[in-house]
Parts: sequence; C-alpha cells; structure tokens
Amino acid sequence: MKQNYQILENVITAQGNLVSLCGIASDIAQTLVIGVVHGDEYQGEKLIYKYIDEFDKAGVLFIPCLNPDGRDLNTRTNSNGVDINRNFPTKNWELTEKDNYYGGSEPASEIETKFLVKIIDKYKPKAIITLHTPYKIVNFDGPAKDLAEMISEIIKYPVEPSIGYPTPGSFGTYAGVERNIPTITLEMDEEETIENLYQPIKTIFNSL
Repeated sequence: MKQNYQILENVITAQGNLVSLCGIASDIAQTLVIGVVHGDEYQGEKLIYKYIDEFDKAGVLFIPCLNPDGRDLNTRTNSNGVDINRNFPTKNWELTEKDNYYGGSEPASEIETKFLVKIIDKYKPKAIITLHTPYKIVNFDGPAKDLAEMISEIIKYPVEPSIGYPTPGSFGTYAGVERNIPTITLEMDEEETIENLYQPIKTIFNSL
C-alpha cells in the first residue's frame, strides 16, 4: 500500500482477522470499492492491493477484503456460515435454510455486515463497486446504468440489471435499491489470471 493511504476504519472478525477501510482522505461522497464479500472469490483483494501498491487514488475508498474469515476457510460464507451478501437489513431479508446462501439468524447479525453498514452511514459513498466472480457480467442496482456502461466498455462484459435469481438481503438491494446509491456488482472471470484481470480493473479504477 502506497504511503499516502491511511487505514480509516477497521474491525476484528470472529476469527481475529482485520477488515480495513483505506483511502487517501476521509471525505464523504467518494466511490467505495469492496473485495472478497464471498470468501472463495479471492480475486478482488489481490486486485485492490495491486492497484493501491501502484497508484495514489484520491476520491476512492477501498475495503480490500470484507470477509477474511471466509477467505481463510475458502468458503462463500463467513466463519459463522452466513452469506454476507444475504445478511443486509433490507425489506426483503428472509430467514432461509442454512446453506451457502444462509442470510443469518437476523438482518445485520454479522460483524462484517455491521461494519459495511457503518461505513455507508458515515462516509456516504457516491457510488459503490463490489468485486465478485464468476459470471462475467456488470450487474447494477440503483441509478448506476451510466457507471455500469462505462465499466462494461472497459472490461467487455455485458451489462445485466438482474443477476438472474432472487437475492433477499443482498448488498445491491440495501445500497442500490433502498438507498439509491449507484451500486455495481462486477462479476469477473474466475478462470482469468490476476495479471490479465488487472489491466481492465486498473483502467476502471483510474476512471473513477
């Protein structure tokens, strides 16, 4: 991480890992970029660290890894078996079976979810991008069509307003639909190398 970045906020997970928000300044209304919502989708963290080791990027906040416990376990969920992307306090949150999409015992039950809710409340991002795999699409929620089309033009994935299946308690619903924050779920190619993914991701981040 380049010298100008600061750790602005952090939280310790159930397994003692650190989740950090970093940026050059603590201003509100920056773009927020989030990696590793799902622990078995490691690419986002590697791409974010590669970028912030190379560039001082004003106007963007980064959470390189939201789910380090899941990353260490190589599971979609966190160490409590909860899919963070189904744990947000949305109007459509529901109690579901304890599978890979389990949304927790109640909305925002998880440390990682609470942390992200706090970041949004405090820093009021003007747009949010979460880095996922494997679908090779640019999904968006809220007023994010223009941002989605810009990203699509760079990475050559199609823009898809729907992921194609129900997502109760999802981050896109929480931030994009219910709070009207332009929210992108960038689904990258899991077969591609970090080096090859980095070229379009670098261009996207530089364009924010």
